[in-house]
Amino acid sequence: MKNNKPDLSFWQIWNMCFGFLGIQFGFALQNGNVSRIFQTLGANVDDIPILWVAAPLTGLIVQPIIGYWSDKTWGKLGRRRPFFLYGAILTTLSLFIMPNSPTLWIAAGMLWIMDASINVTMEPFRALVGDNLPNKQRATGYAMQSFFIGIGAVVASALPWMMTNWFDIANTAAAGQIPDSVKYSFYFGAVVLLVAVGWTIITTKEYSPEELAAFNQQEQAQVEQTVCAQINFSKGGSVFTVLGLAVLGLVTGLNLEKELYLLAAGLVSFGVIQFIAAALQAKNHTSGGFYQVVNDVFTMPEAMKQLAWVQFFSWFALFAMWIYTTSAVTSFHYGSSDTSSAAYNNGADWVGILFAAYNGFAALAALCIPIIVKRVGLKLAHALNLILGALGLASFMFIQDPSLLIWPMIGIGFAWASILSLPYAMLSTSVPSHKMGVYMGIFNFFIVIPQLLAASVLGLILRHFFQNQPIYALMLGAVSFVLAAVAVLRVKQS
Repeated sequence: MKNNKPDLSFWQIWNMCFGFLGIQFGFALQNGNVSRIFQTLGANVDDIPILWVAAPLTGLIVQPIIGYWSDKTWGKLGRRRPFFLYGAILTTLSLFIMPNSPTLWIAAGMLWIMDASINVTMEPFRALVGDNLPNKQRATGYAMQSFFIGIGAVVASALPWMMTNWFDIANTAAAGQIPDSVKYSFYFGAVVLLVAVGWTIITTKEYSPEELAAFNQQEQAQVEQTVCAQINFSKGGSVFTVLGLAVLGLVTGLNLEKELYLLAAGLVSFGVIQFIAAALQAKNHTSGGFYQVVNDVFTMPEAMKQLAWVQFFSWFALFAMWIYTTSAVTSFHYGSSDTSSAAYNNGADWVGILFAAYNGFAALAALCIPIIVKRVGLKLAHALNLILGALGLASFMFIQDPSLLIWPMIGIGFAWASILSLPYAMLSTSVPSHKMGVYMGIFNFFIVIPQLLAASVLGLILRHFFQNQPIYALMLGAVSFVLAAVAVLRVKQS
């Protein structure tokens, strides 16, 4: 495939990826503190997964839409940068509002809005690497993004601890009140996000549609000859709708856990989407964005299909960790589930440090991973890193002293850096440039679906099999990392 884009300098790649520093401030503050906010506002531990469902569900809806629009957009700011700007403004506002939520349900709604805003900014950043870099530099671009993700998350995850220990800001508050250390952390993160994304917008240029077409003349010629595959959407819609209704009937009839309604709703929704696509197909209305995105889901490159299971198990493990690490460490290692107690809040602050640590190790791992890849190849390198992540999560069960939990973060950091870069490196050359945005958005499905499944079943599994002890969620995450490592070895690469 012809691709004669000029190489970019180190600093051009640096500037292009710098916005991820700010994006990760938003994600890290969300991941490290939202469960704490929910519990402070009265959520039970077994209700936390269903409250978290807003985050992955938002990504599932927003990312392919933003990807499709950004593929079609060109204005004064360019192709991807308008989405950077608008998403950053909305995320900044959300970060100011979230820690001031007066009730649990307002906090849950703000999580939805905040995650949607972050996704508007983040999704085009992935596509920008494919737009601006030649194939041989894309792995470097994704590794640079991983580096900034690690650095940003180190600082953001540690902010509540830093606010308390460096600036003497209280990390406790009256029952039902968010501590000031958390509030000021969110305010600081909001400013950093806006400045970092703004830096990328100002310093990074984009190729025009005409320039991109010239860089990929052979690819465009092949695309023009491509005919959309005729997918039997009606059949798929019938299967998923019937399956979803069956699950709904079982949950209602047997009075099963309410989280399973989410699984039923997901199956029915996917069935309805296919019925709509079938109706558009029958009327030959196949040029619209909705049909194009749905069709692209079923005709995605083979590499995406093979990487789907890798992503599924990897992100199931990550979501288990993000949801349950705070409750696991505070209950298992600090012996308290009382959100107003000093022990609970000290444990929650220490989780922030642990999250900062694994992101810091991820930043270092981003520098090491290209060397590992050169020695053993993409697949084996990713598998080894996932096994390190599995060992890190599993060790939480066997380490009694919470201060020693810093060491498992090394393995989790390597897994995190690898997940953020190597699957994209394996995928990037198989994705056509004119659909870079929408395919990156669709690739996010394999991140979101396991998170939705985790929100549906993790609480149920803990209640029925592990006496509702959150530490076992981390063990399930370790098993999921191992399954991801096995899956990546089955990926076929040209």
